[in-house]
Amino acid sequence: MSSLTEPHRIDPGHQADLAGRPSREDGGLAKSDATKQLRKLIKRLDALQELMYAESKHSLLVVFQAMDAGGKDSTIRNVLGPLNPQGVRVASFKQPSTLERAHDFLWRIHQQCPGGGHIGIFNRSHYEDVLVVRVKNLVEPAIWKRRFEHINAFEKLLTDEGTVIVKFFLHISRKYQRKRLQRRLDRPDKHWKFDPSDLAERAHWDAYQQAFEEALTRCSTPWAPWYVVPAERRWYRNLIVAKVLVDTLESLKMQYPEPKIDPATIQID
Repeated sequence: MSSLTEPHRIDPGHQADLAGRPSREDGGLAKSDATKQLRKLIKRLDALQELMYAESKHSLLVVFQAMDAGGKDSTIRNVLGPLNPQGVRVASFKQPSTLERAHDFLWRIHQQCPGGGHIGIFNRSHYEDVLVVRVKNLVEPAIWKRRFEHINAFEKLLTDEGTVIVKFFLHISRKYQRKRLQRRLDRPDKHWKFDPSDLAERAHWDAYQQAFEEALTRCSTPWAPWYVVPAERRWYRNLIVAKVLVDTLESLKMQYPEPKIDPATIQID
């Protein structure tokens, strides 16, 4: 594991301790140096995506969770946006439909998981069912409490079948969230992003922090680790996410498939 990313990984069996983790950090790097590293990492990630698609033995599932205005969209756009869109799919999970509520809470999630050679990105995820449903008392505590085991088992199933899972919690402070929400009000080009319901969610800040902390603690596993990424310096946030993804894919030791023909025998007139 990289010395740059290791401090941000939650080791299995360890507390997430969000209050004790910084939301603004630079890792001892200058922004200019980090930006250069990020460009190289994205170029390498692009090559690894092509290799994974060619080999088609693995898929990659990238999960993003954060408080409102935490930067999920921006991270996806800046780190994964440059990749070949044919091999990347983004899914966003909001309030379930009537059909989805008629099934178990993971039914709609499983349908969006990536197939061999592809990258799936979850902008919010199955973790909403131990977060928002808990904070808003949408189900009985006995129901959401048993979902931690269901989630771990589900993610183990995916990894056993060849899906590599990496999960990122983009960590911001309440003060920073206020700044970002105010920005949406101050800039006409950002008005469309402001939702008054965000203020109602903000009122539950402490309850959400408690819910996130338990979810990250109980569901960071050897097969699907959680990373708490300081997200208030966006260039550092992007660097950490890109580095984790590159390290994860490189650890698979992927190989291009053997050619079905001998290229030396082929002549194109």
